[in-house]
Amino acid sequence: MTIKDTKKEIEVTEKTEKKVTSKTASKKSGTGRYIEAIGRRKTSTARVRITEGSKEGISINEKSLAVYFPTAELQSIVNTATSKSKIPVKFNITVVVKGGGIHSQAESVRHGISRALVVHSEESRPRLKKLGFLKRDPRAKERRKFGLKKARKASQWSKR
Repeated sequence: MTIKDTKKEIEVTEKTEKKVTSKTASKKSGTGRYIEAIGRRKTSTARVRITEGSKEGISINEKSLAVYFPTAELQSIVNTATSKSKIPVKFNITVVVKGGGIHSQAESVRHGISRALVVHSEESRPRLKKLGFLKRDPRAKERRKFGLKKARKASQWSKR
């Protein structure tokens, strides 16, 4: 084995490690082990960290769930991932969410929590996948085209 071969092997392992950490990661912080995942919908992205703890709670952008998402509908969207996964362990969840509207942010948080729970326990994957929580909703606003008023709206044509 030559020096070039060992360099290539090191590069390959570095690339594979980067791929793993880009989607979901399990890291050790000052407080303990946590699992990190990213959830997305439209233009909103949510960076989710779950840690096993004695108390269960969700904080979003350093605010409680009830303060950040004031309606019961949005709170239920966020909580469905943990309740439907049926994992007996309690989690302390911290989320940093950016972009999009409030409903889009709630769904991106749910997507991120679901991905983190799958990393924690693979048994919850079929249940969450069947509910559609692991699939990213790719729909977004269509861009405006040149010569049109909006994405598809054109000026009215007149014969005379």
